[in-house]
Amino acid sequence: MSAAHGSYYIPDPSYWPITGSIGLFTLFVGAAIWLNGMPAGPWILLLGFAIFVFMLVGWFGTVIRESEKGKYNNEVEISFRWGMSWFIFSEVMFFAVFFSALFYIREYSVPWLSGHGAGYATHRFLWSDFIADWPMKVMPDPSKYSLYSAVIPAWGLPAVNTLILLTSGLTVTLAHWSLKVNNRTNLCWWLFLTFALGYLFVYLQATEYHHAYQELGLKLGSGVYGSTFFMLTGFHGLHVTLGATMLAVIWVRSMKGHFTPQHHFAFEAVAWYWHFVDVVWLFLFVFVYWL
Repeated sequence: MSAAHGSYYIPDPSYWPITGSIGLFTLFVGAAIWLNGMPAGPWILLLGFAIFVFMLVGWFGTVIRESEKGKYNNEVEISFRWGMSWFIFSEVMFFAVFFSALFYIREYSVPWLSGHGAGYATHRFLWSDFIADWPMKVMPDPSKYSLYSAVIPAWGLPAVNTLILLTSGLTVTLAHWSLKVNNRTNLCWWLFLTFALGYLFVYLQATEYHHAYQELGLKLGSGVYGSTFFMLTGFHGLHVTLGATMLAVIWVRSMKGHFTPQHHFAFEAVAWYWHFVDVVWLFLFVFVYWL
């Protein structure tokens, strides 16, 4: 039975956390086995992913039903707001690590290899023929790396994707405004446009990756530039995919009549996340593609 502690709703004991843990454990085991060349790896990874998706659908479905039954009051909403705030902060730190690695490589490691600053001995004894340049197209042992002929120019697809994400930030804001004035028709149309733009972004990034791999030879194994490029853009693309999927769920809920102008934190949480994704892309565009 659910218990009440003051005015704060306490849910029944749930099996969803352990289900998610089993799914993640299975997924990571499958990934490790796959990386070690065992044929069962992909199937175990797929099983773990399926369990994890099952947990997400079930757990969020439970939360949605509880919310629609009016079990969440202001105190619960405050907890949700703090939880989402800390989650986004953790995501900021996640990307900060990769941006810091990129900064360290470009501002310290590469100059040191060429003999600048404290790297005189490094340059002399480790790689005396190295010349500082970014992106690095010269590798110490070409047989170990995927050599590439060029990099993705900033003012091609990346610029188009920047415009797409900035536009989606505007449309989700218009959707929020429509919800506040209780205009459900505009709310649903603006939400639809927002997640459609998100999926368009992912499609164009996949097109960019195909071009990089097939025509430029730029891959994850293309030295430190390839590693940082695909890690940053790849994780961001994953976040865009998740964000667009969450927006699609919110759109379906809006079509069903969920949310009111006074109570719609689920919408706000997804909007916060989407704006975070937009801001991260702006940093990516400047520091990965442009500079």
